[in-house]
Amino acid sequence: MRRLFLTLCAAALGLVLGMSPAAAAGPPPEFGTDWHDPVTAGPPVPTPGTTSCKATVADTEFRDYTPYKGTYLPPKGCGDRWNKVVLRLEGAVAGRQYDRLGYLHIGGVEVLRTSTPEPSPEGVAWNVEKDVTRYAATLRSRQPVEMLIGNLVNETYTGVIKVKVTLTFYAAEGSAEPAPVPDRVLTLDGAHTVGAAYEGTLTTPRNSERIVAEVYATGSGGECEEFWYLTVPDAAPYSCKAQDGPYREVRVAVDGKLAGIAAPYPTVWTGGWSNPFLWYVIPGPRAFDVRPVEYDLTPFAGQLNDGKPHTITVSVAGVPEGRSGWSTPTNILVWQDAGADRVTGALTTHREGAPRNTTALEQGAEYRLKADGGHALTVAGYLDTSHGRVGTTVTREVAATSLHRWTKGETTDGLQARWDDDETVTVAGRGPATVTHARRAYTMNGETSISGGRLRTVMTMGDRADSATLRAGAPPRWTRLDDTYTGDASYNQDVPRDQRHATGVSRERYRLQGSGVCYDRTLATAQGELTEDSRRC
Repeated sequence: MRRLFLTLCAAALGLVLGMSPAAAAGPPPEFGTDWHDPVTAGPPVPTPGTTSCKATVADTEFRDYTPYKGTYLPPKGCGDRWNKVVLRLEGAVAGRQYDRLGYLHIGGVEVLRTSTPEPSPEGVAWNVEKDVTRYAATLRSRQPVEMLIGNLVNETYTGVIKVKVTLTFYAAEGSAEPAPVPDRVLTLDGAHTVGAAYEGTLTTPRNSERIVAEVYATGSGGECEEFWYLTVPDAAPYSCKAQDGPYREVRVAVDGKLAGIAAPYPTVWTGGWSNPFLWYVIPGPRAFDVRPVEYDLTPFAGQLNDGKPHTITVSVAGVPEGRSGWSTPTNILVWQDAGADRVTGALTTHREGAPRNTTALEQGAEYRLKADGGHALTVAGYLDTSHGRVGTTVTREVAATSLHRWTKGETTDGLQARWDDDETVTVAGRGPATVTHARRAYTMNGETSISGGRLRTVMTMGDRADSATLRAGAPPRWTRLDDTYTGDASYNQDVPRDQRHATGVSRERYRLQGSGVCYDRTLATAQGELTEDSRRC
């Protein structure tokens, strides 16, 4: 009786803390045939308490590589100048299936790049929520829709991927003002892929006063480019090779002239590092919502505003010639000068540092490859607008360091790596200059080992970013993000599913602080059960 009483008390306490009765009673000793639905620690999109309207964008199933095509119609009742627009994807899949990549285009504009969880036999359901207010200019009118999560269904891989995507529009009412959004969202005309490059033409409005490119850069497949950070030079004895090693850099060029550089995020999909048990409940950062890399191209606006088409090229440095495996769809966000039909200007500074990329291989009981790479770019230009001459200077520096170690036969394979991406944008006009600093750091420390037919993966990943905007006479605006994932999972290889005896723990803590913002949530799991869901703000 006492044991029953204590069990009931533990279950009640777990419910108070937000855990399921099973989690409150303690996790199982190993994974079963079902587990908790995927969940991420990131914050929901903040929304105002105003009138809302919903539109369904897609409601379909993916069994093969046939895109879903439909039509988007803006909803009625919330106006066309919204305070917020939120995309929500609800997905479900059951049986056996790999992780799959997907995209959603509305009016040709990429509004979501995503991936899927690997399911349990009984099935899992998950959701993705994203702020898509910046695409409001496209969403104000009827648009074609194309969505694809490429899939394969047969006697072995039985999982059919079901998704429903909606947009919820929150009206600008009272103190909830219309969001400041780009006037136009453009795509590249005649865009096509050549190797690791994506190229097309762009014709901007002649009164453009700010231009930002966003690139949804993802590496997947393509002869090891899914694991680009593990590639080694041709001379090293390892299964994934790239002539220049693991350094990758996403570049944007305007008419052949380098206009922007960035470090790609080392996304790990839900089957990554040979161990889906690591990601069944808590996926790696950004796996379900791939964030685009942004480039401020305003210094080139004087050149782009001549009414003629200009060539925009997005490429990934470090990818071997002729190798596929990278996707870099690109949107162009444009803000226009409402007081002028034509804005003129010029590029005044273009200073590029010499790219560096070195590797050093040490051989002993294990192979050790040390890699170091980096690049710097400064561009500046001016525009003569209706409110005076405005100069924009963009300085960006990227760096990557890594230590990759492995044994013969790759029975132990580990990586410790860090990628830094520092950017400063200065905008100077008649008044005080506005200076925005952004520092991004991505880290990965993982190892997969095989012993006695049992595979174990231990992983820590970090996604960090500090941003501050400074302007004389105004309080600084700042944010600090720290999203950290840790996990440890193992299973028996090359045996039927019910003989894998898999175990695994994982944890994610997502912290976001800043001007008027405080969010801090921790999730933890064991053997597929959610054991902690706590908040500190």
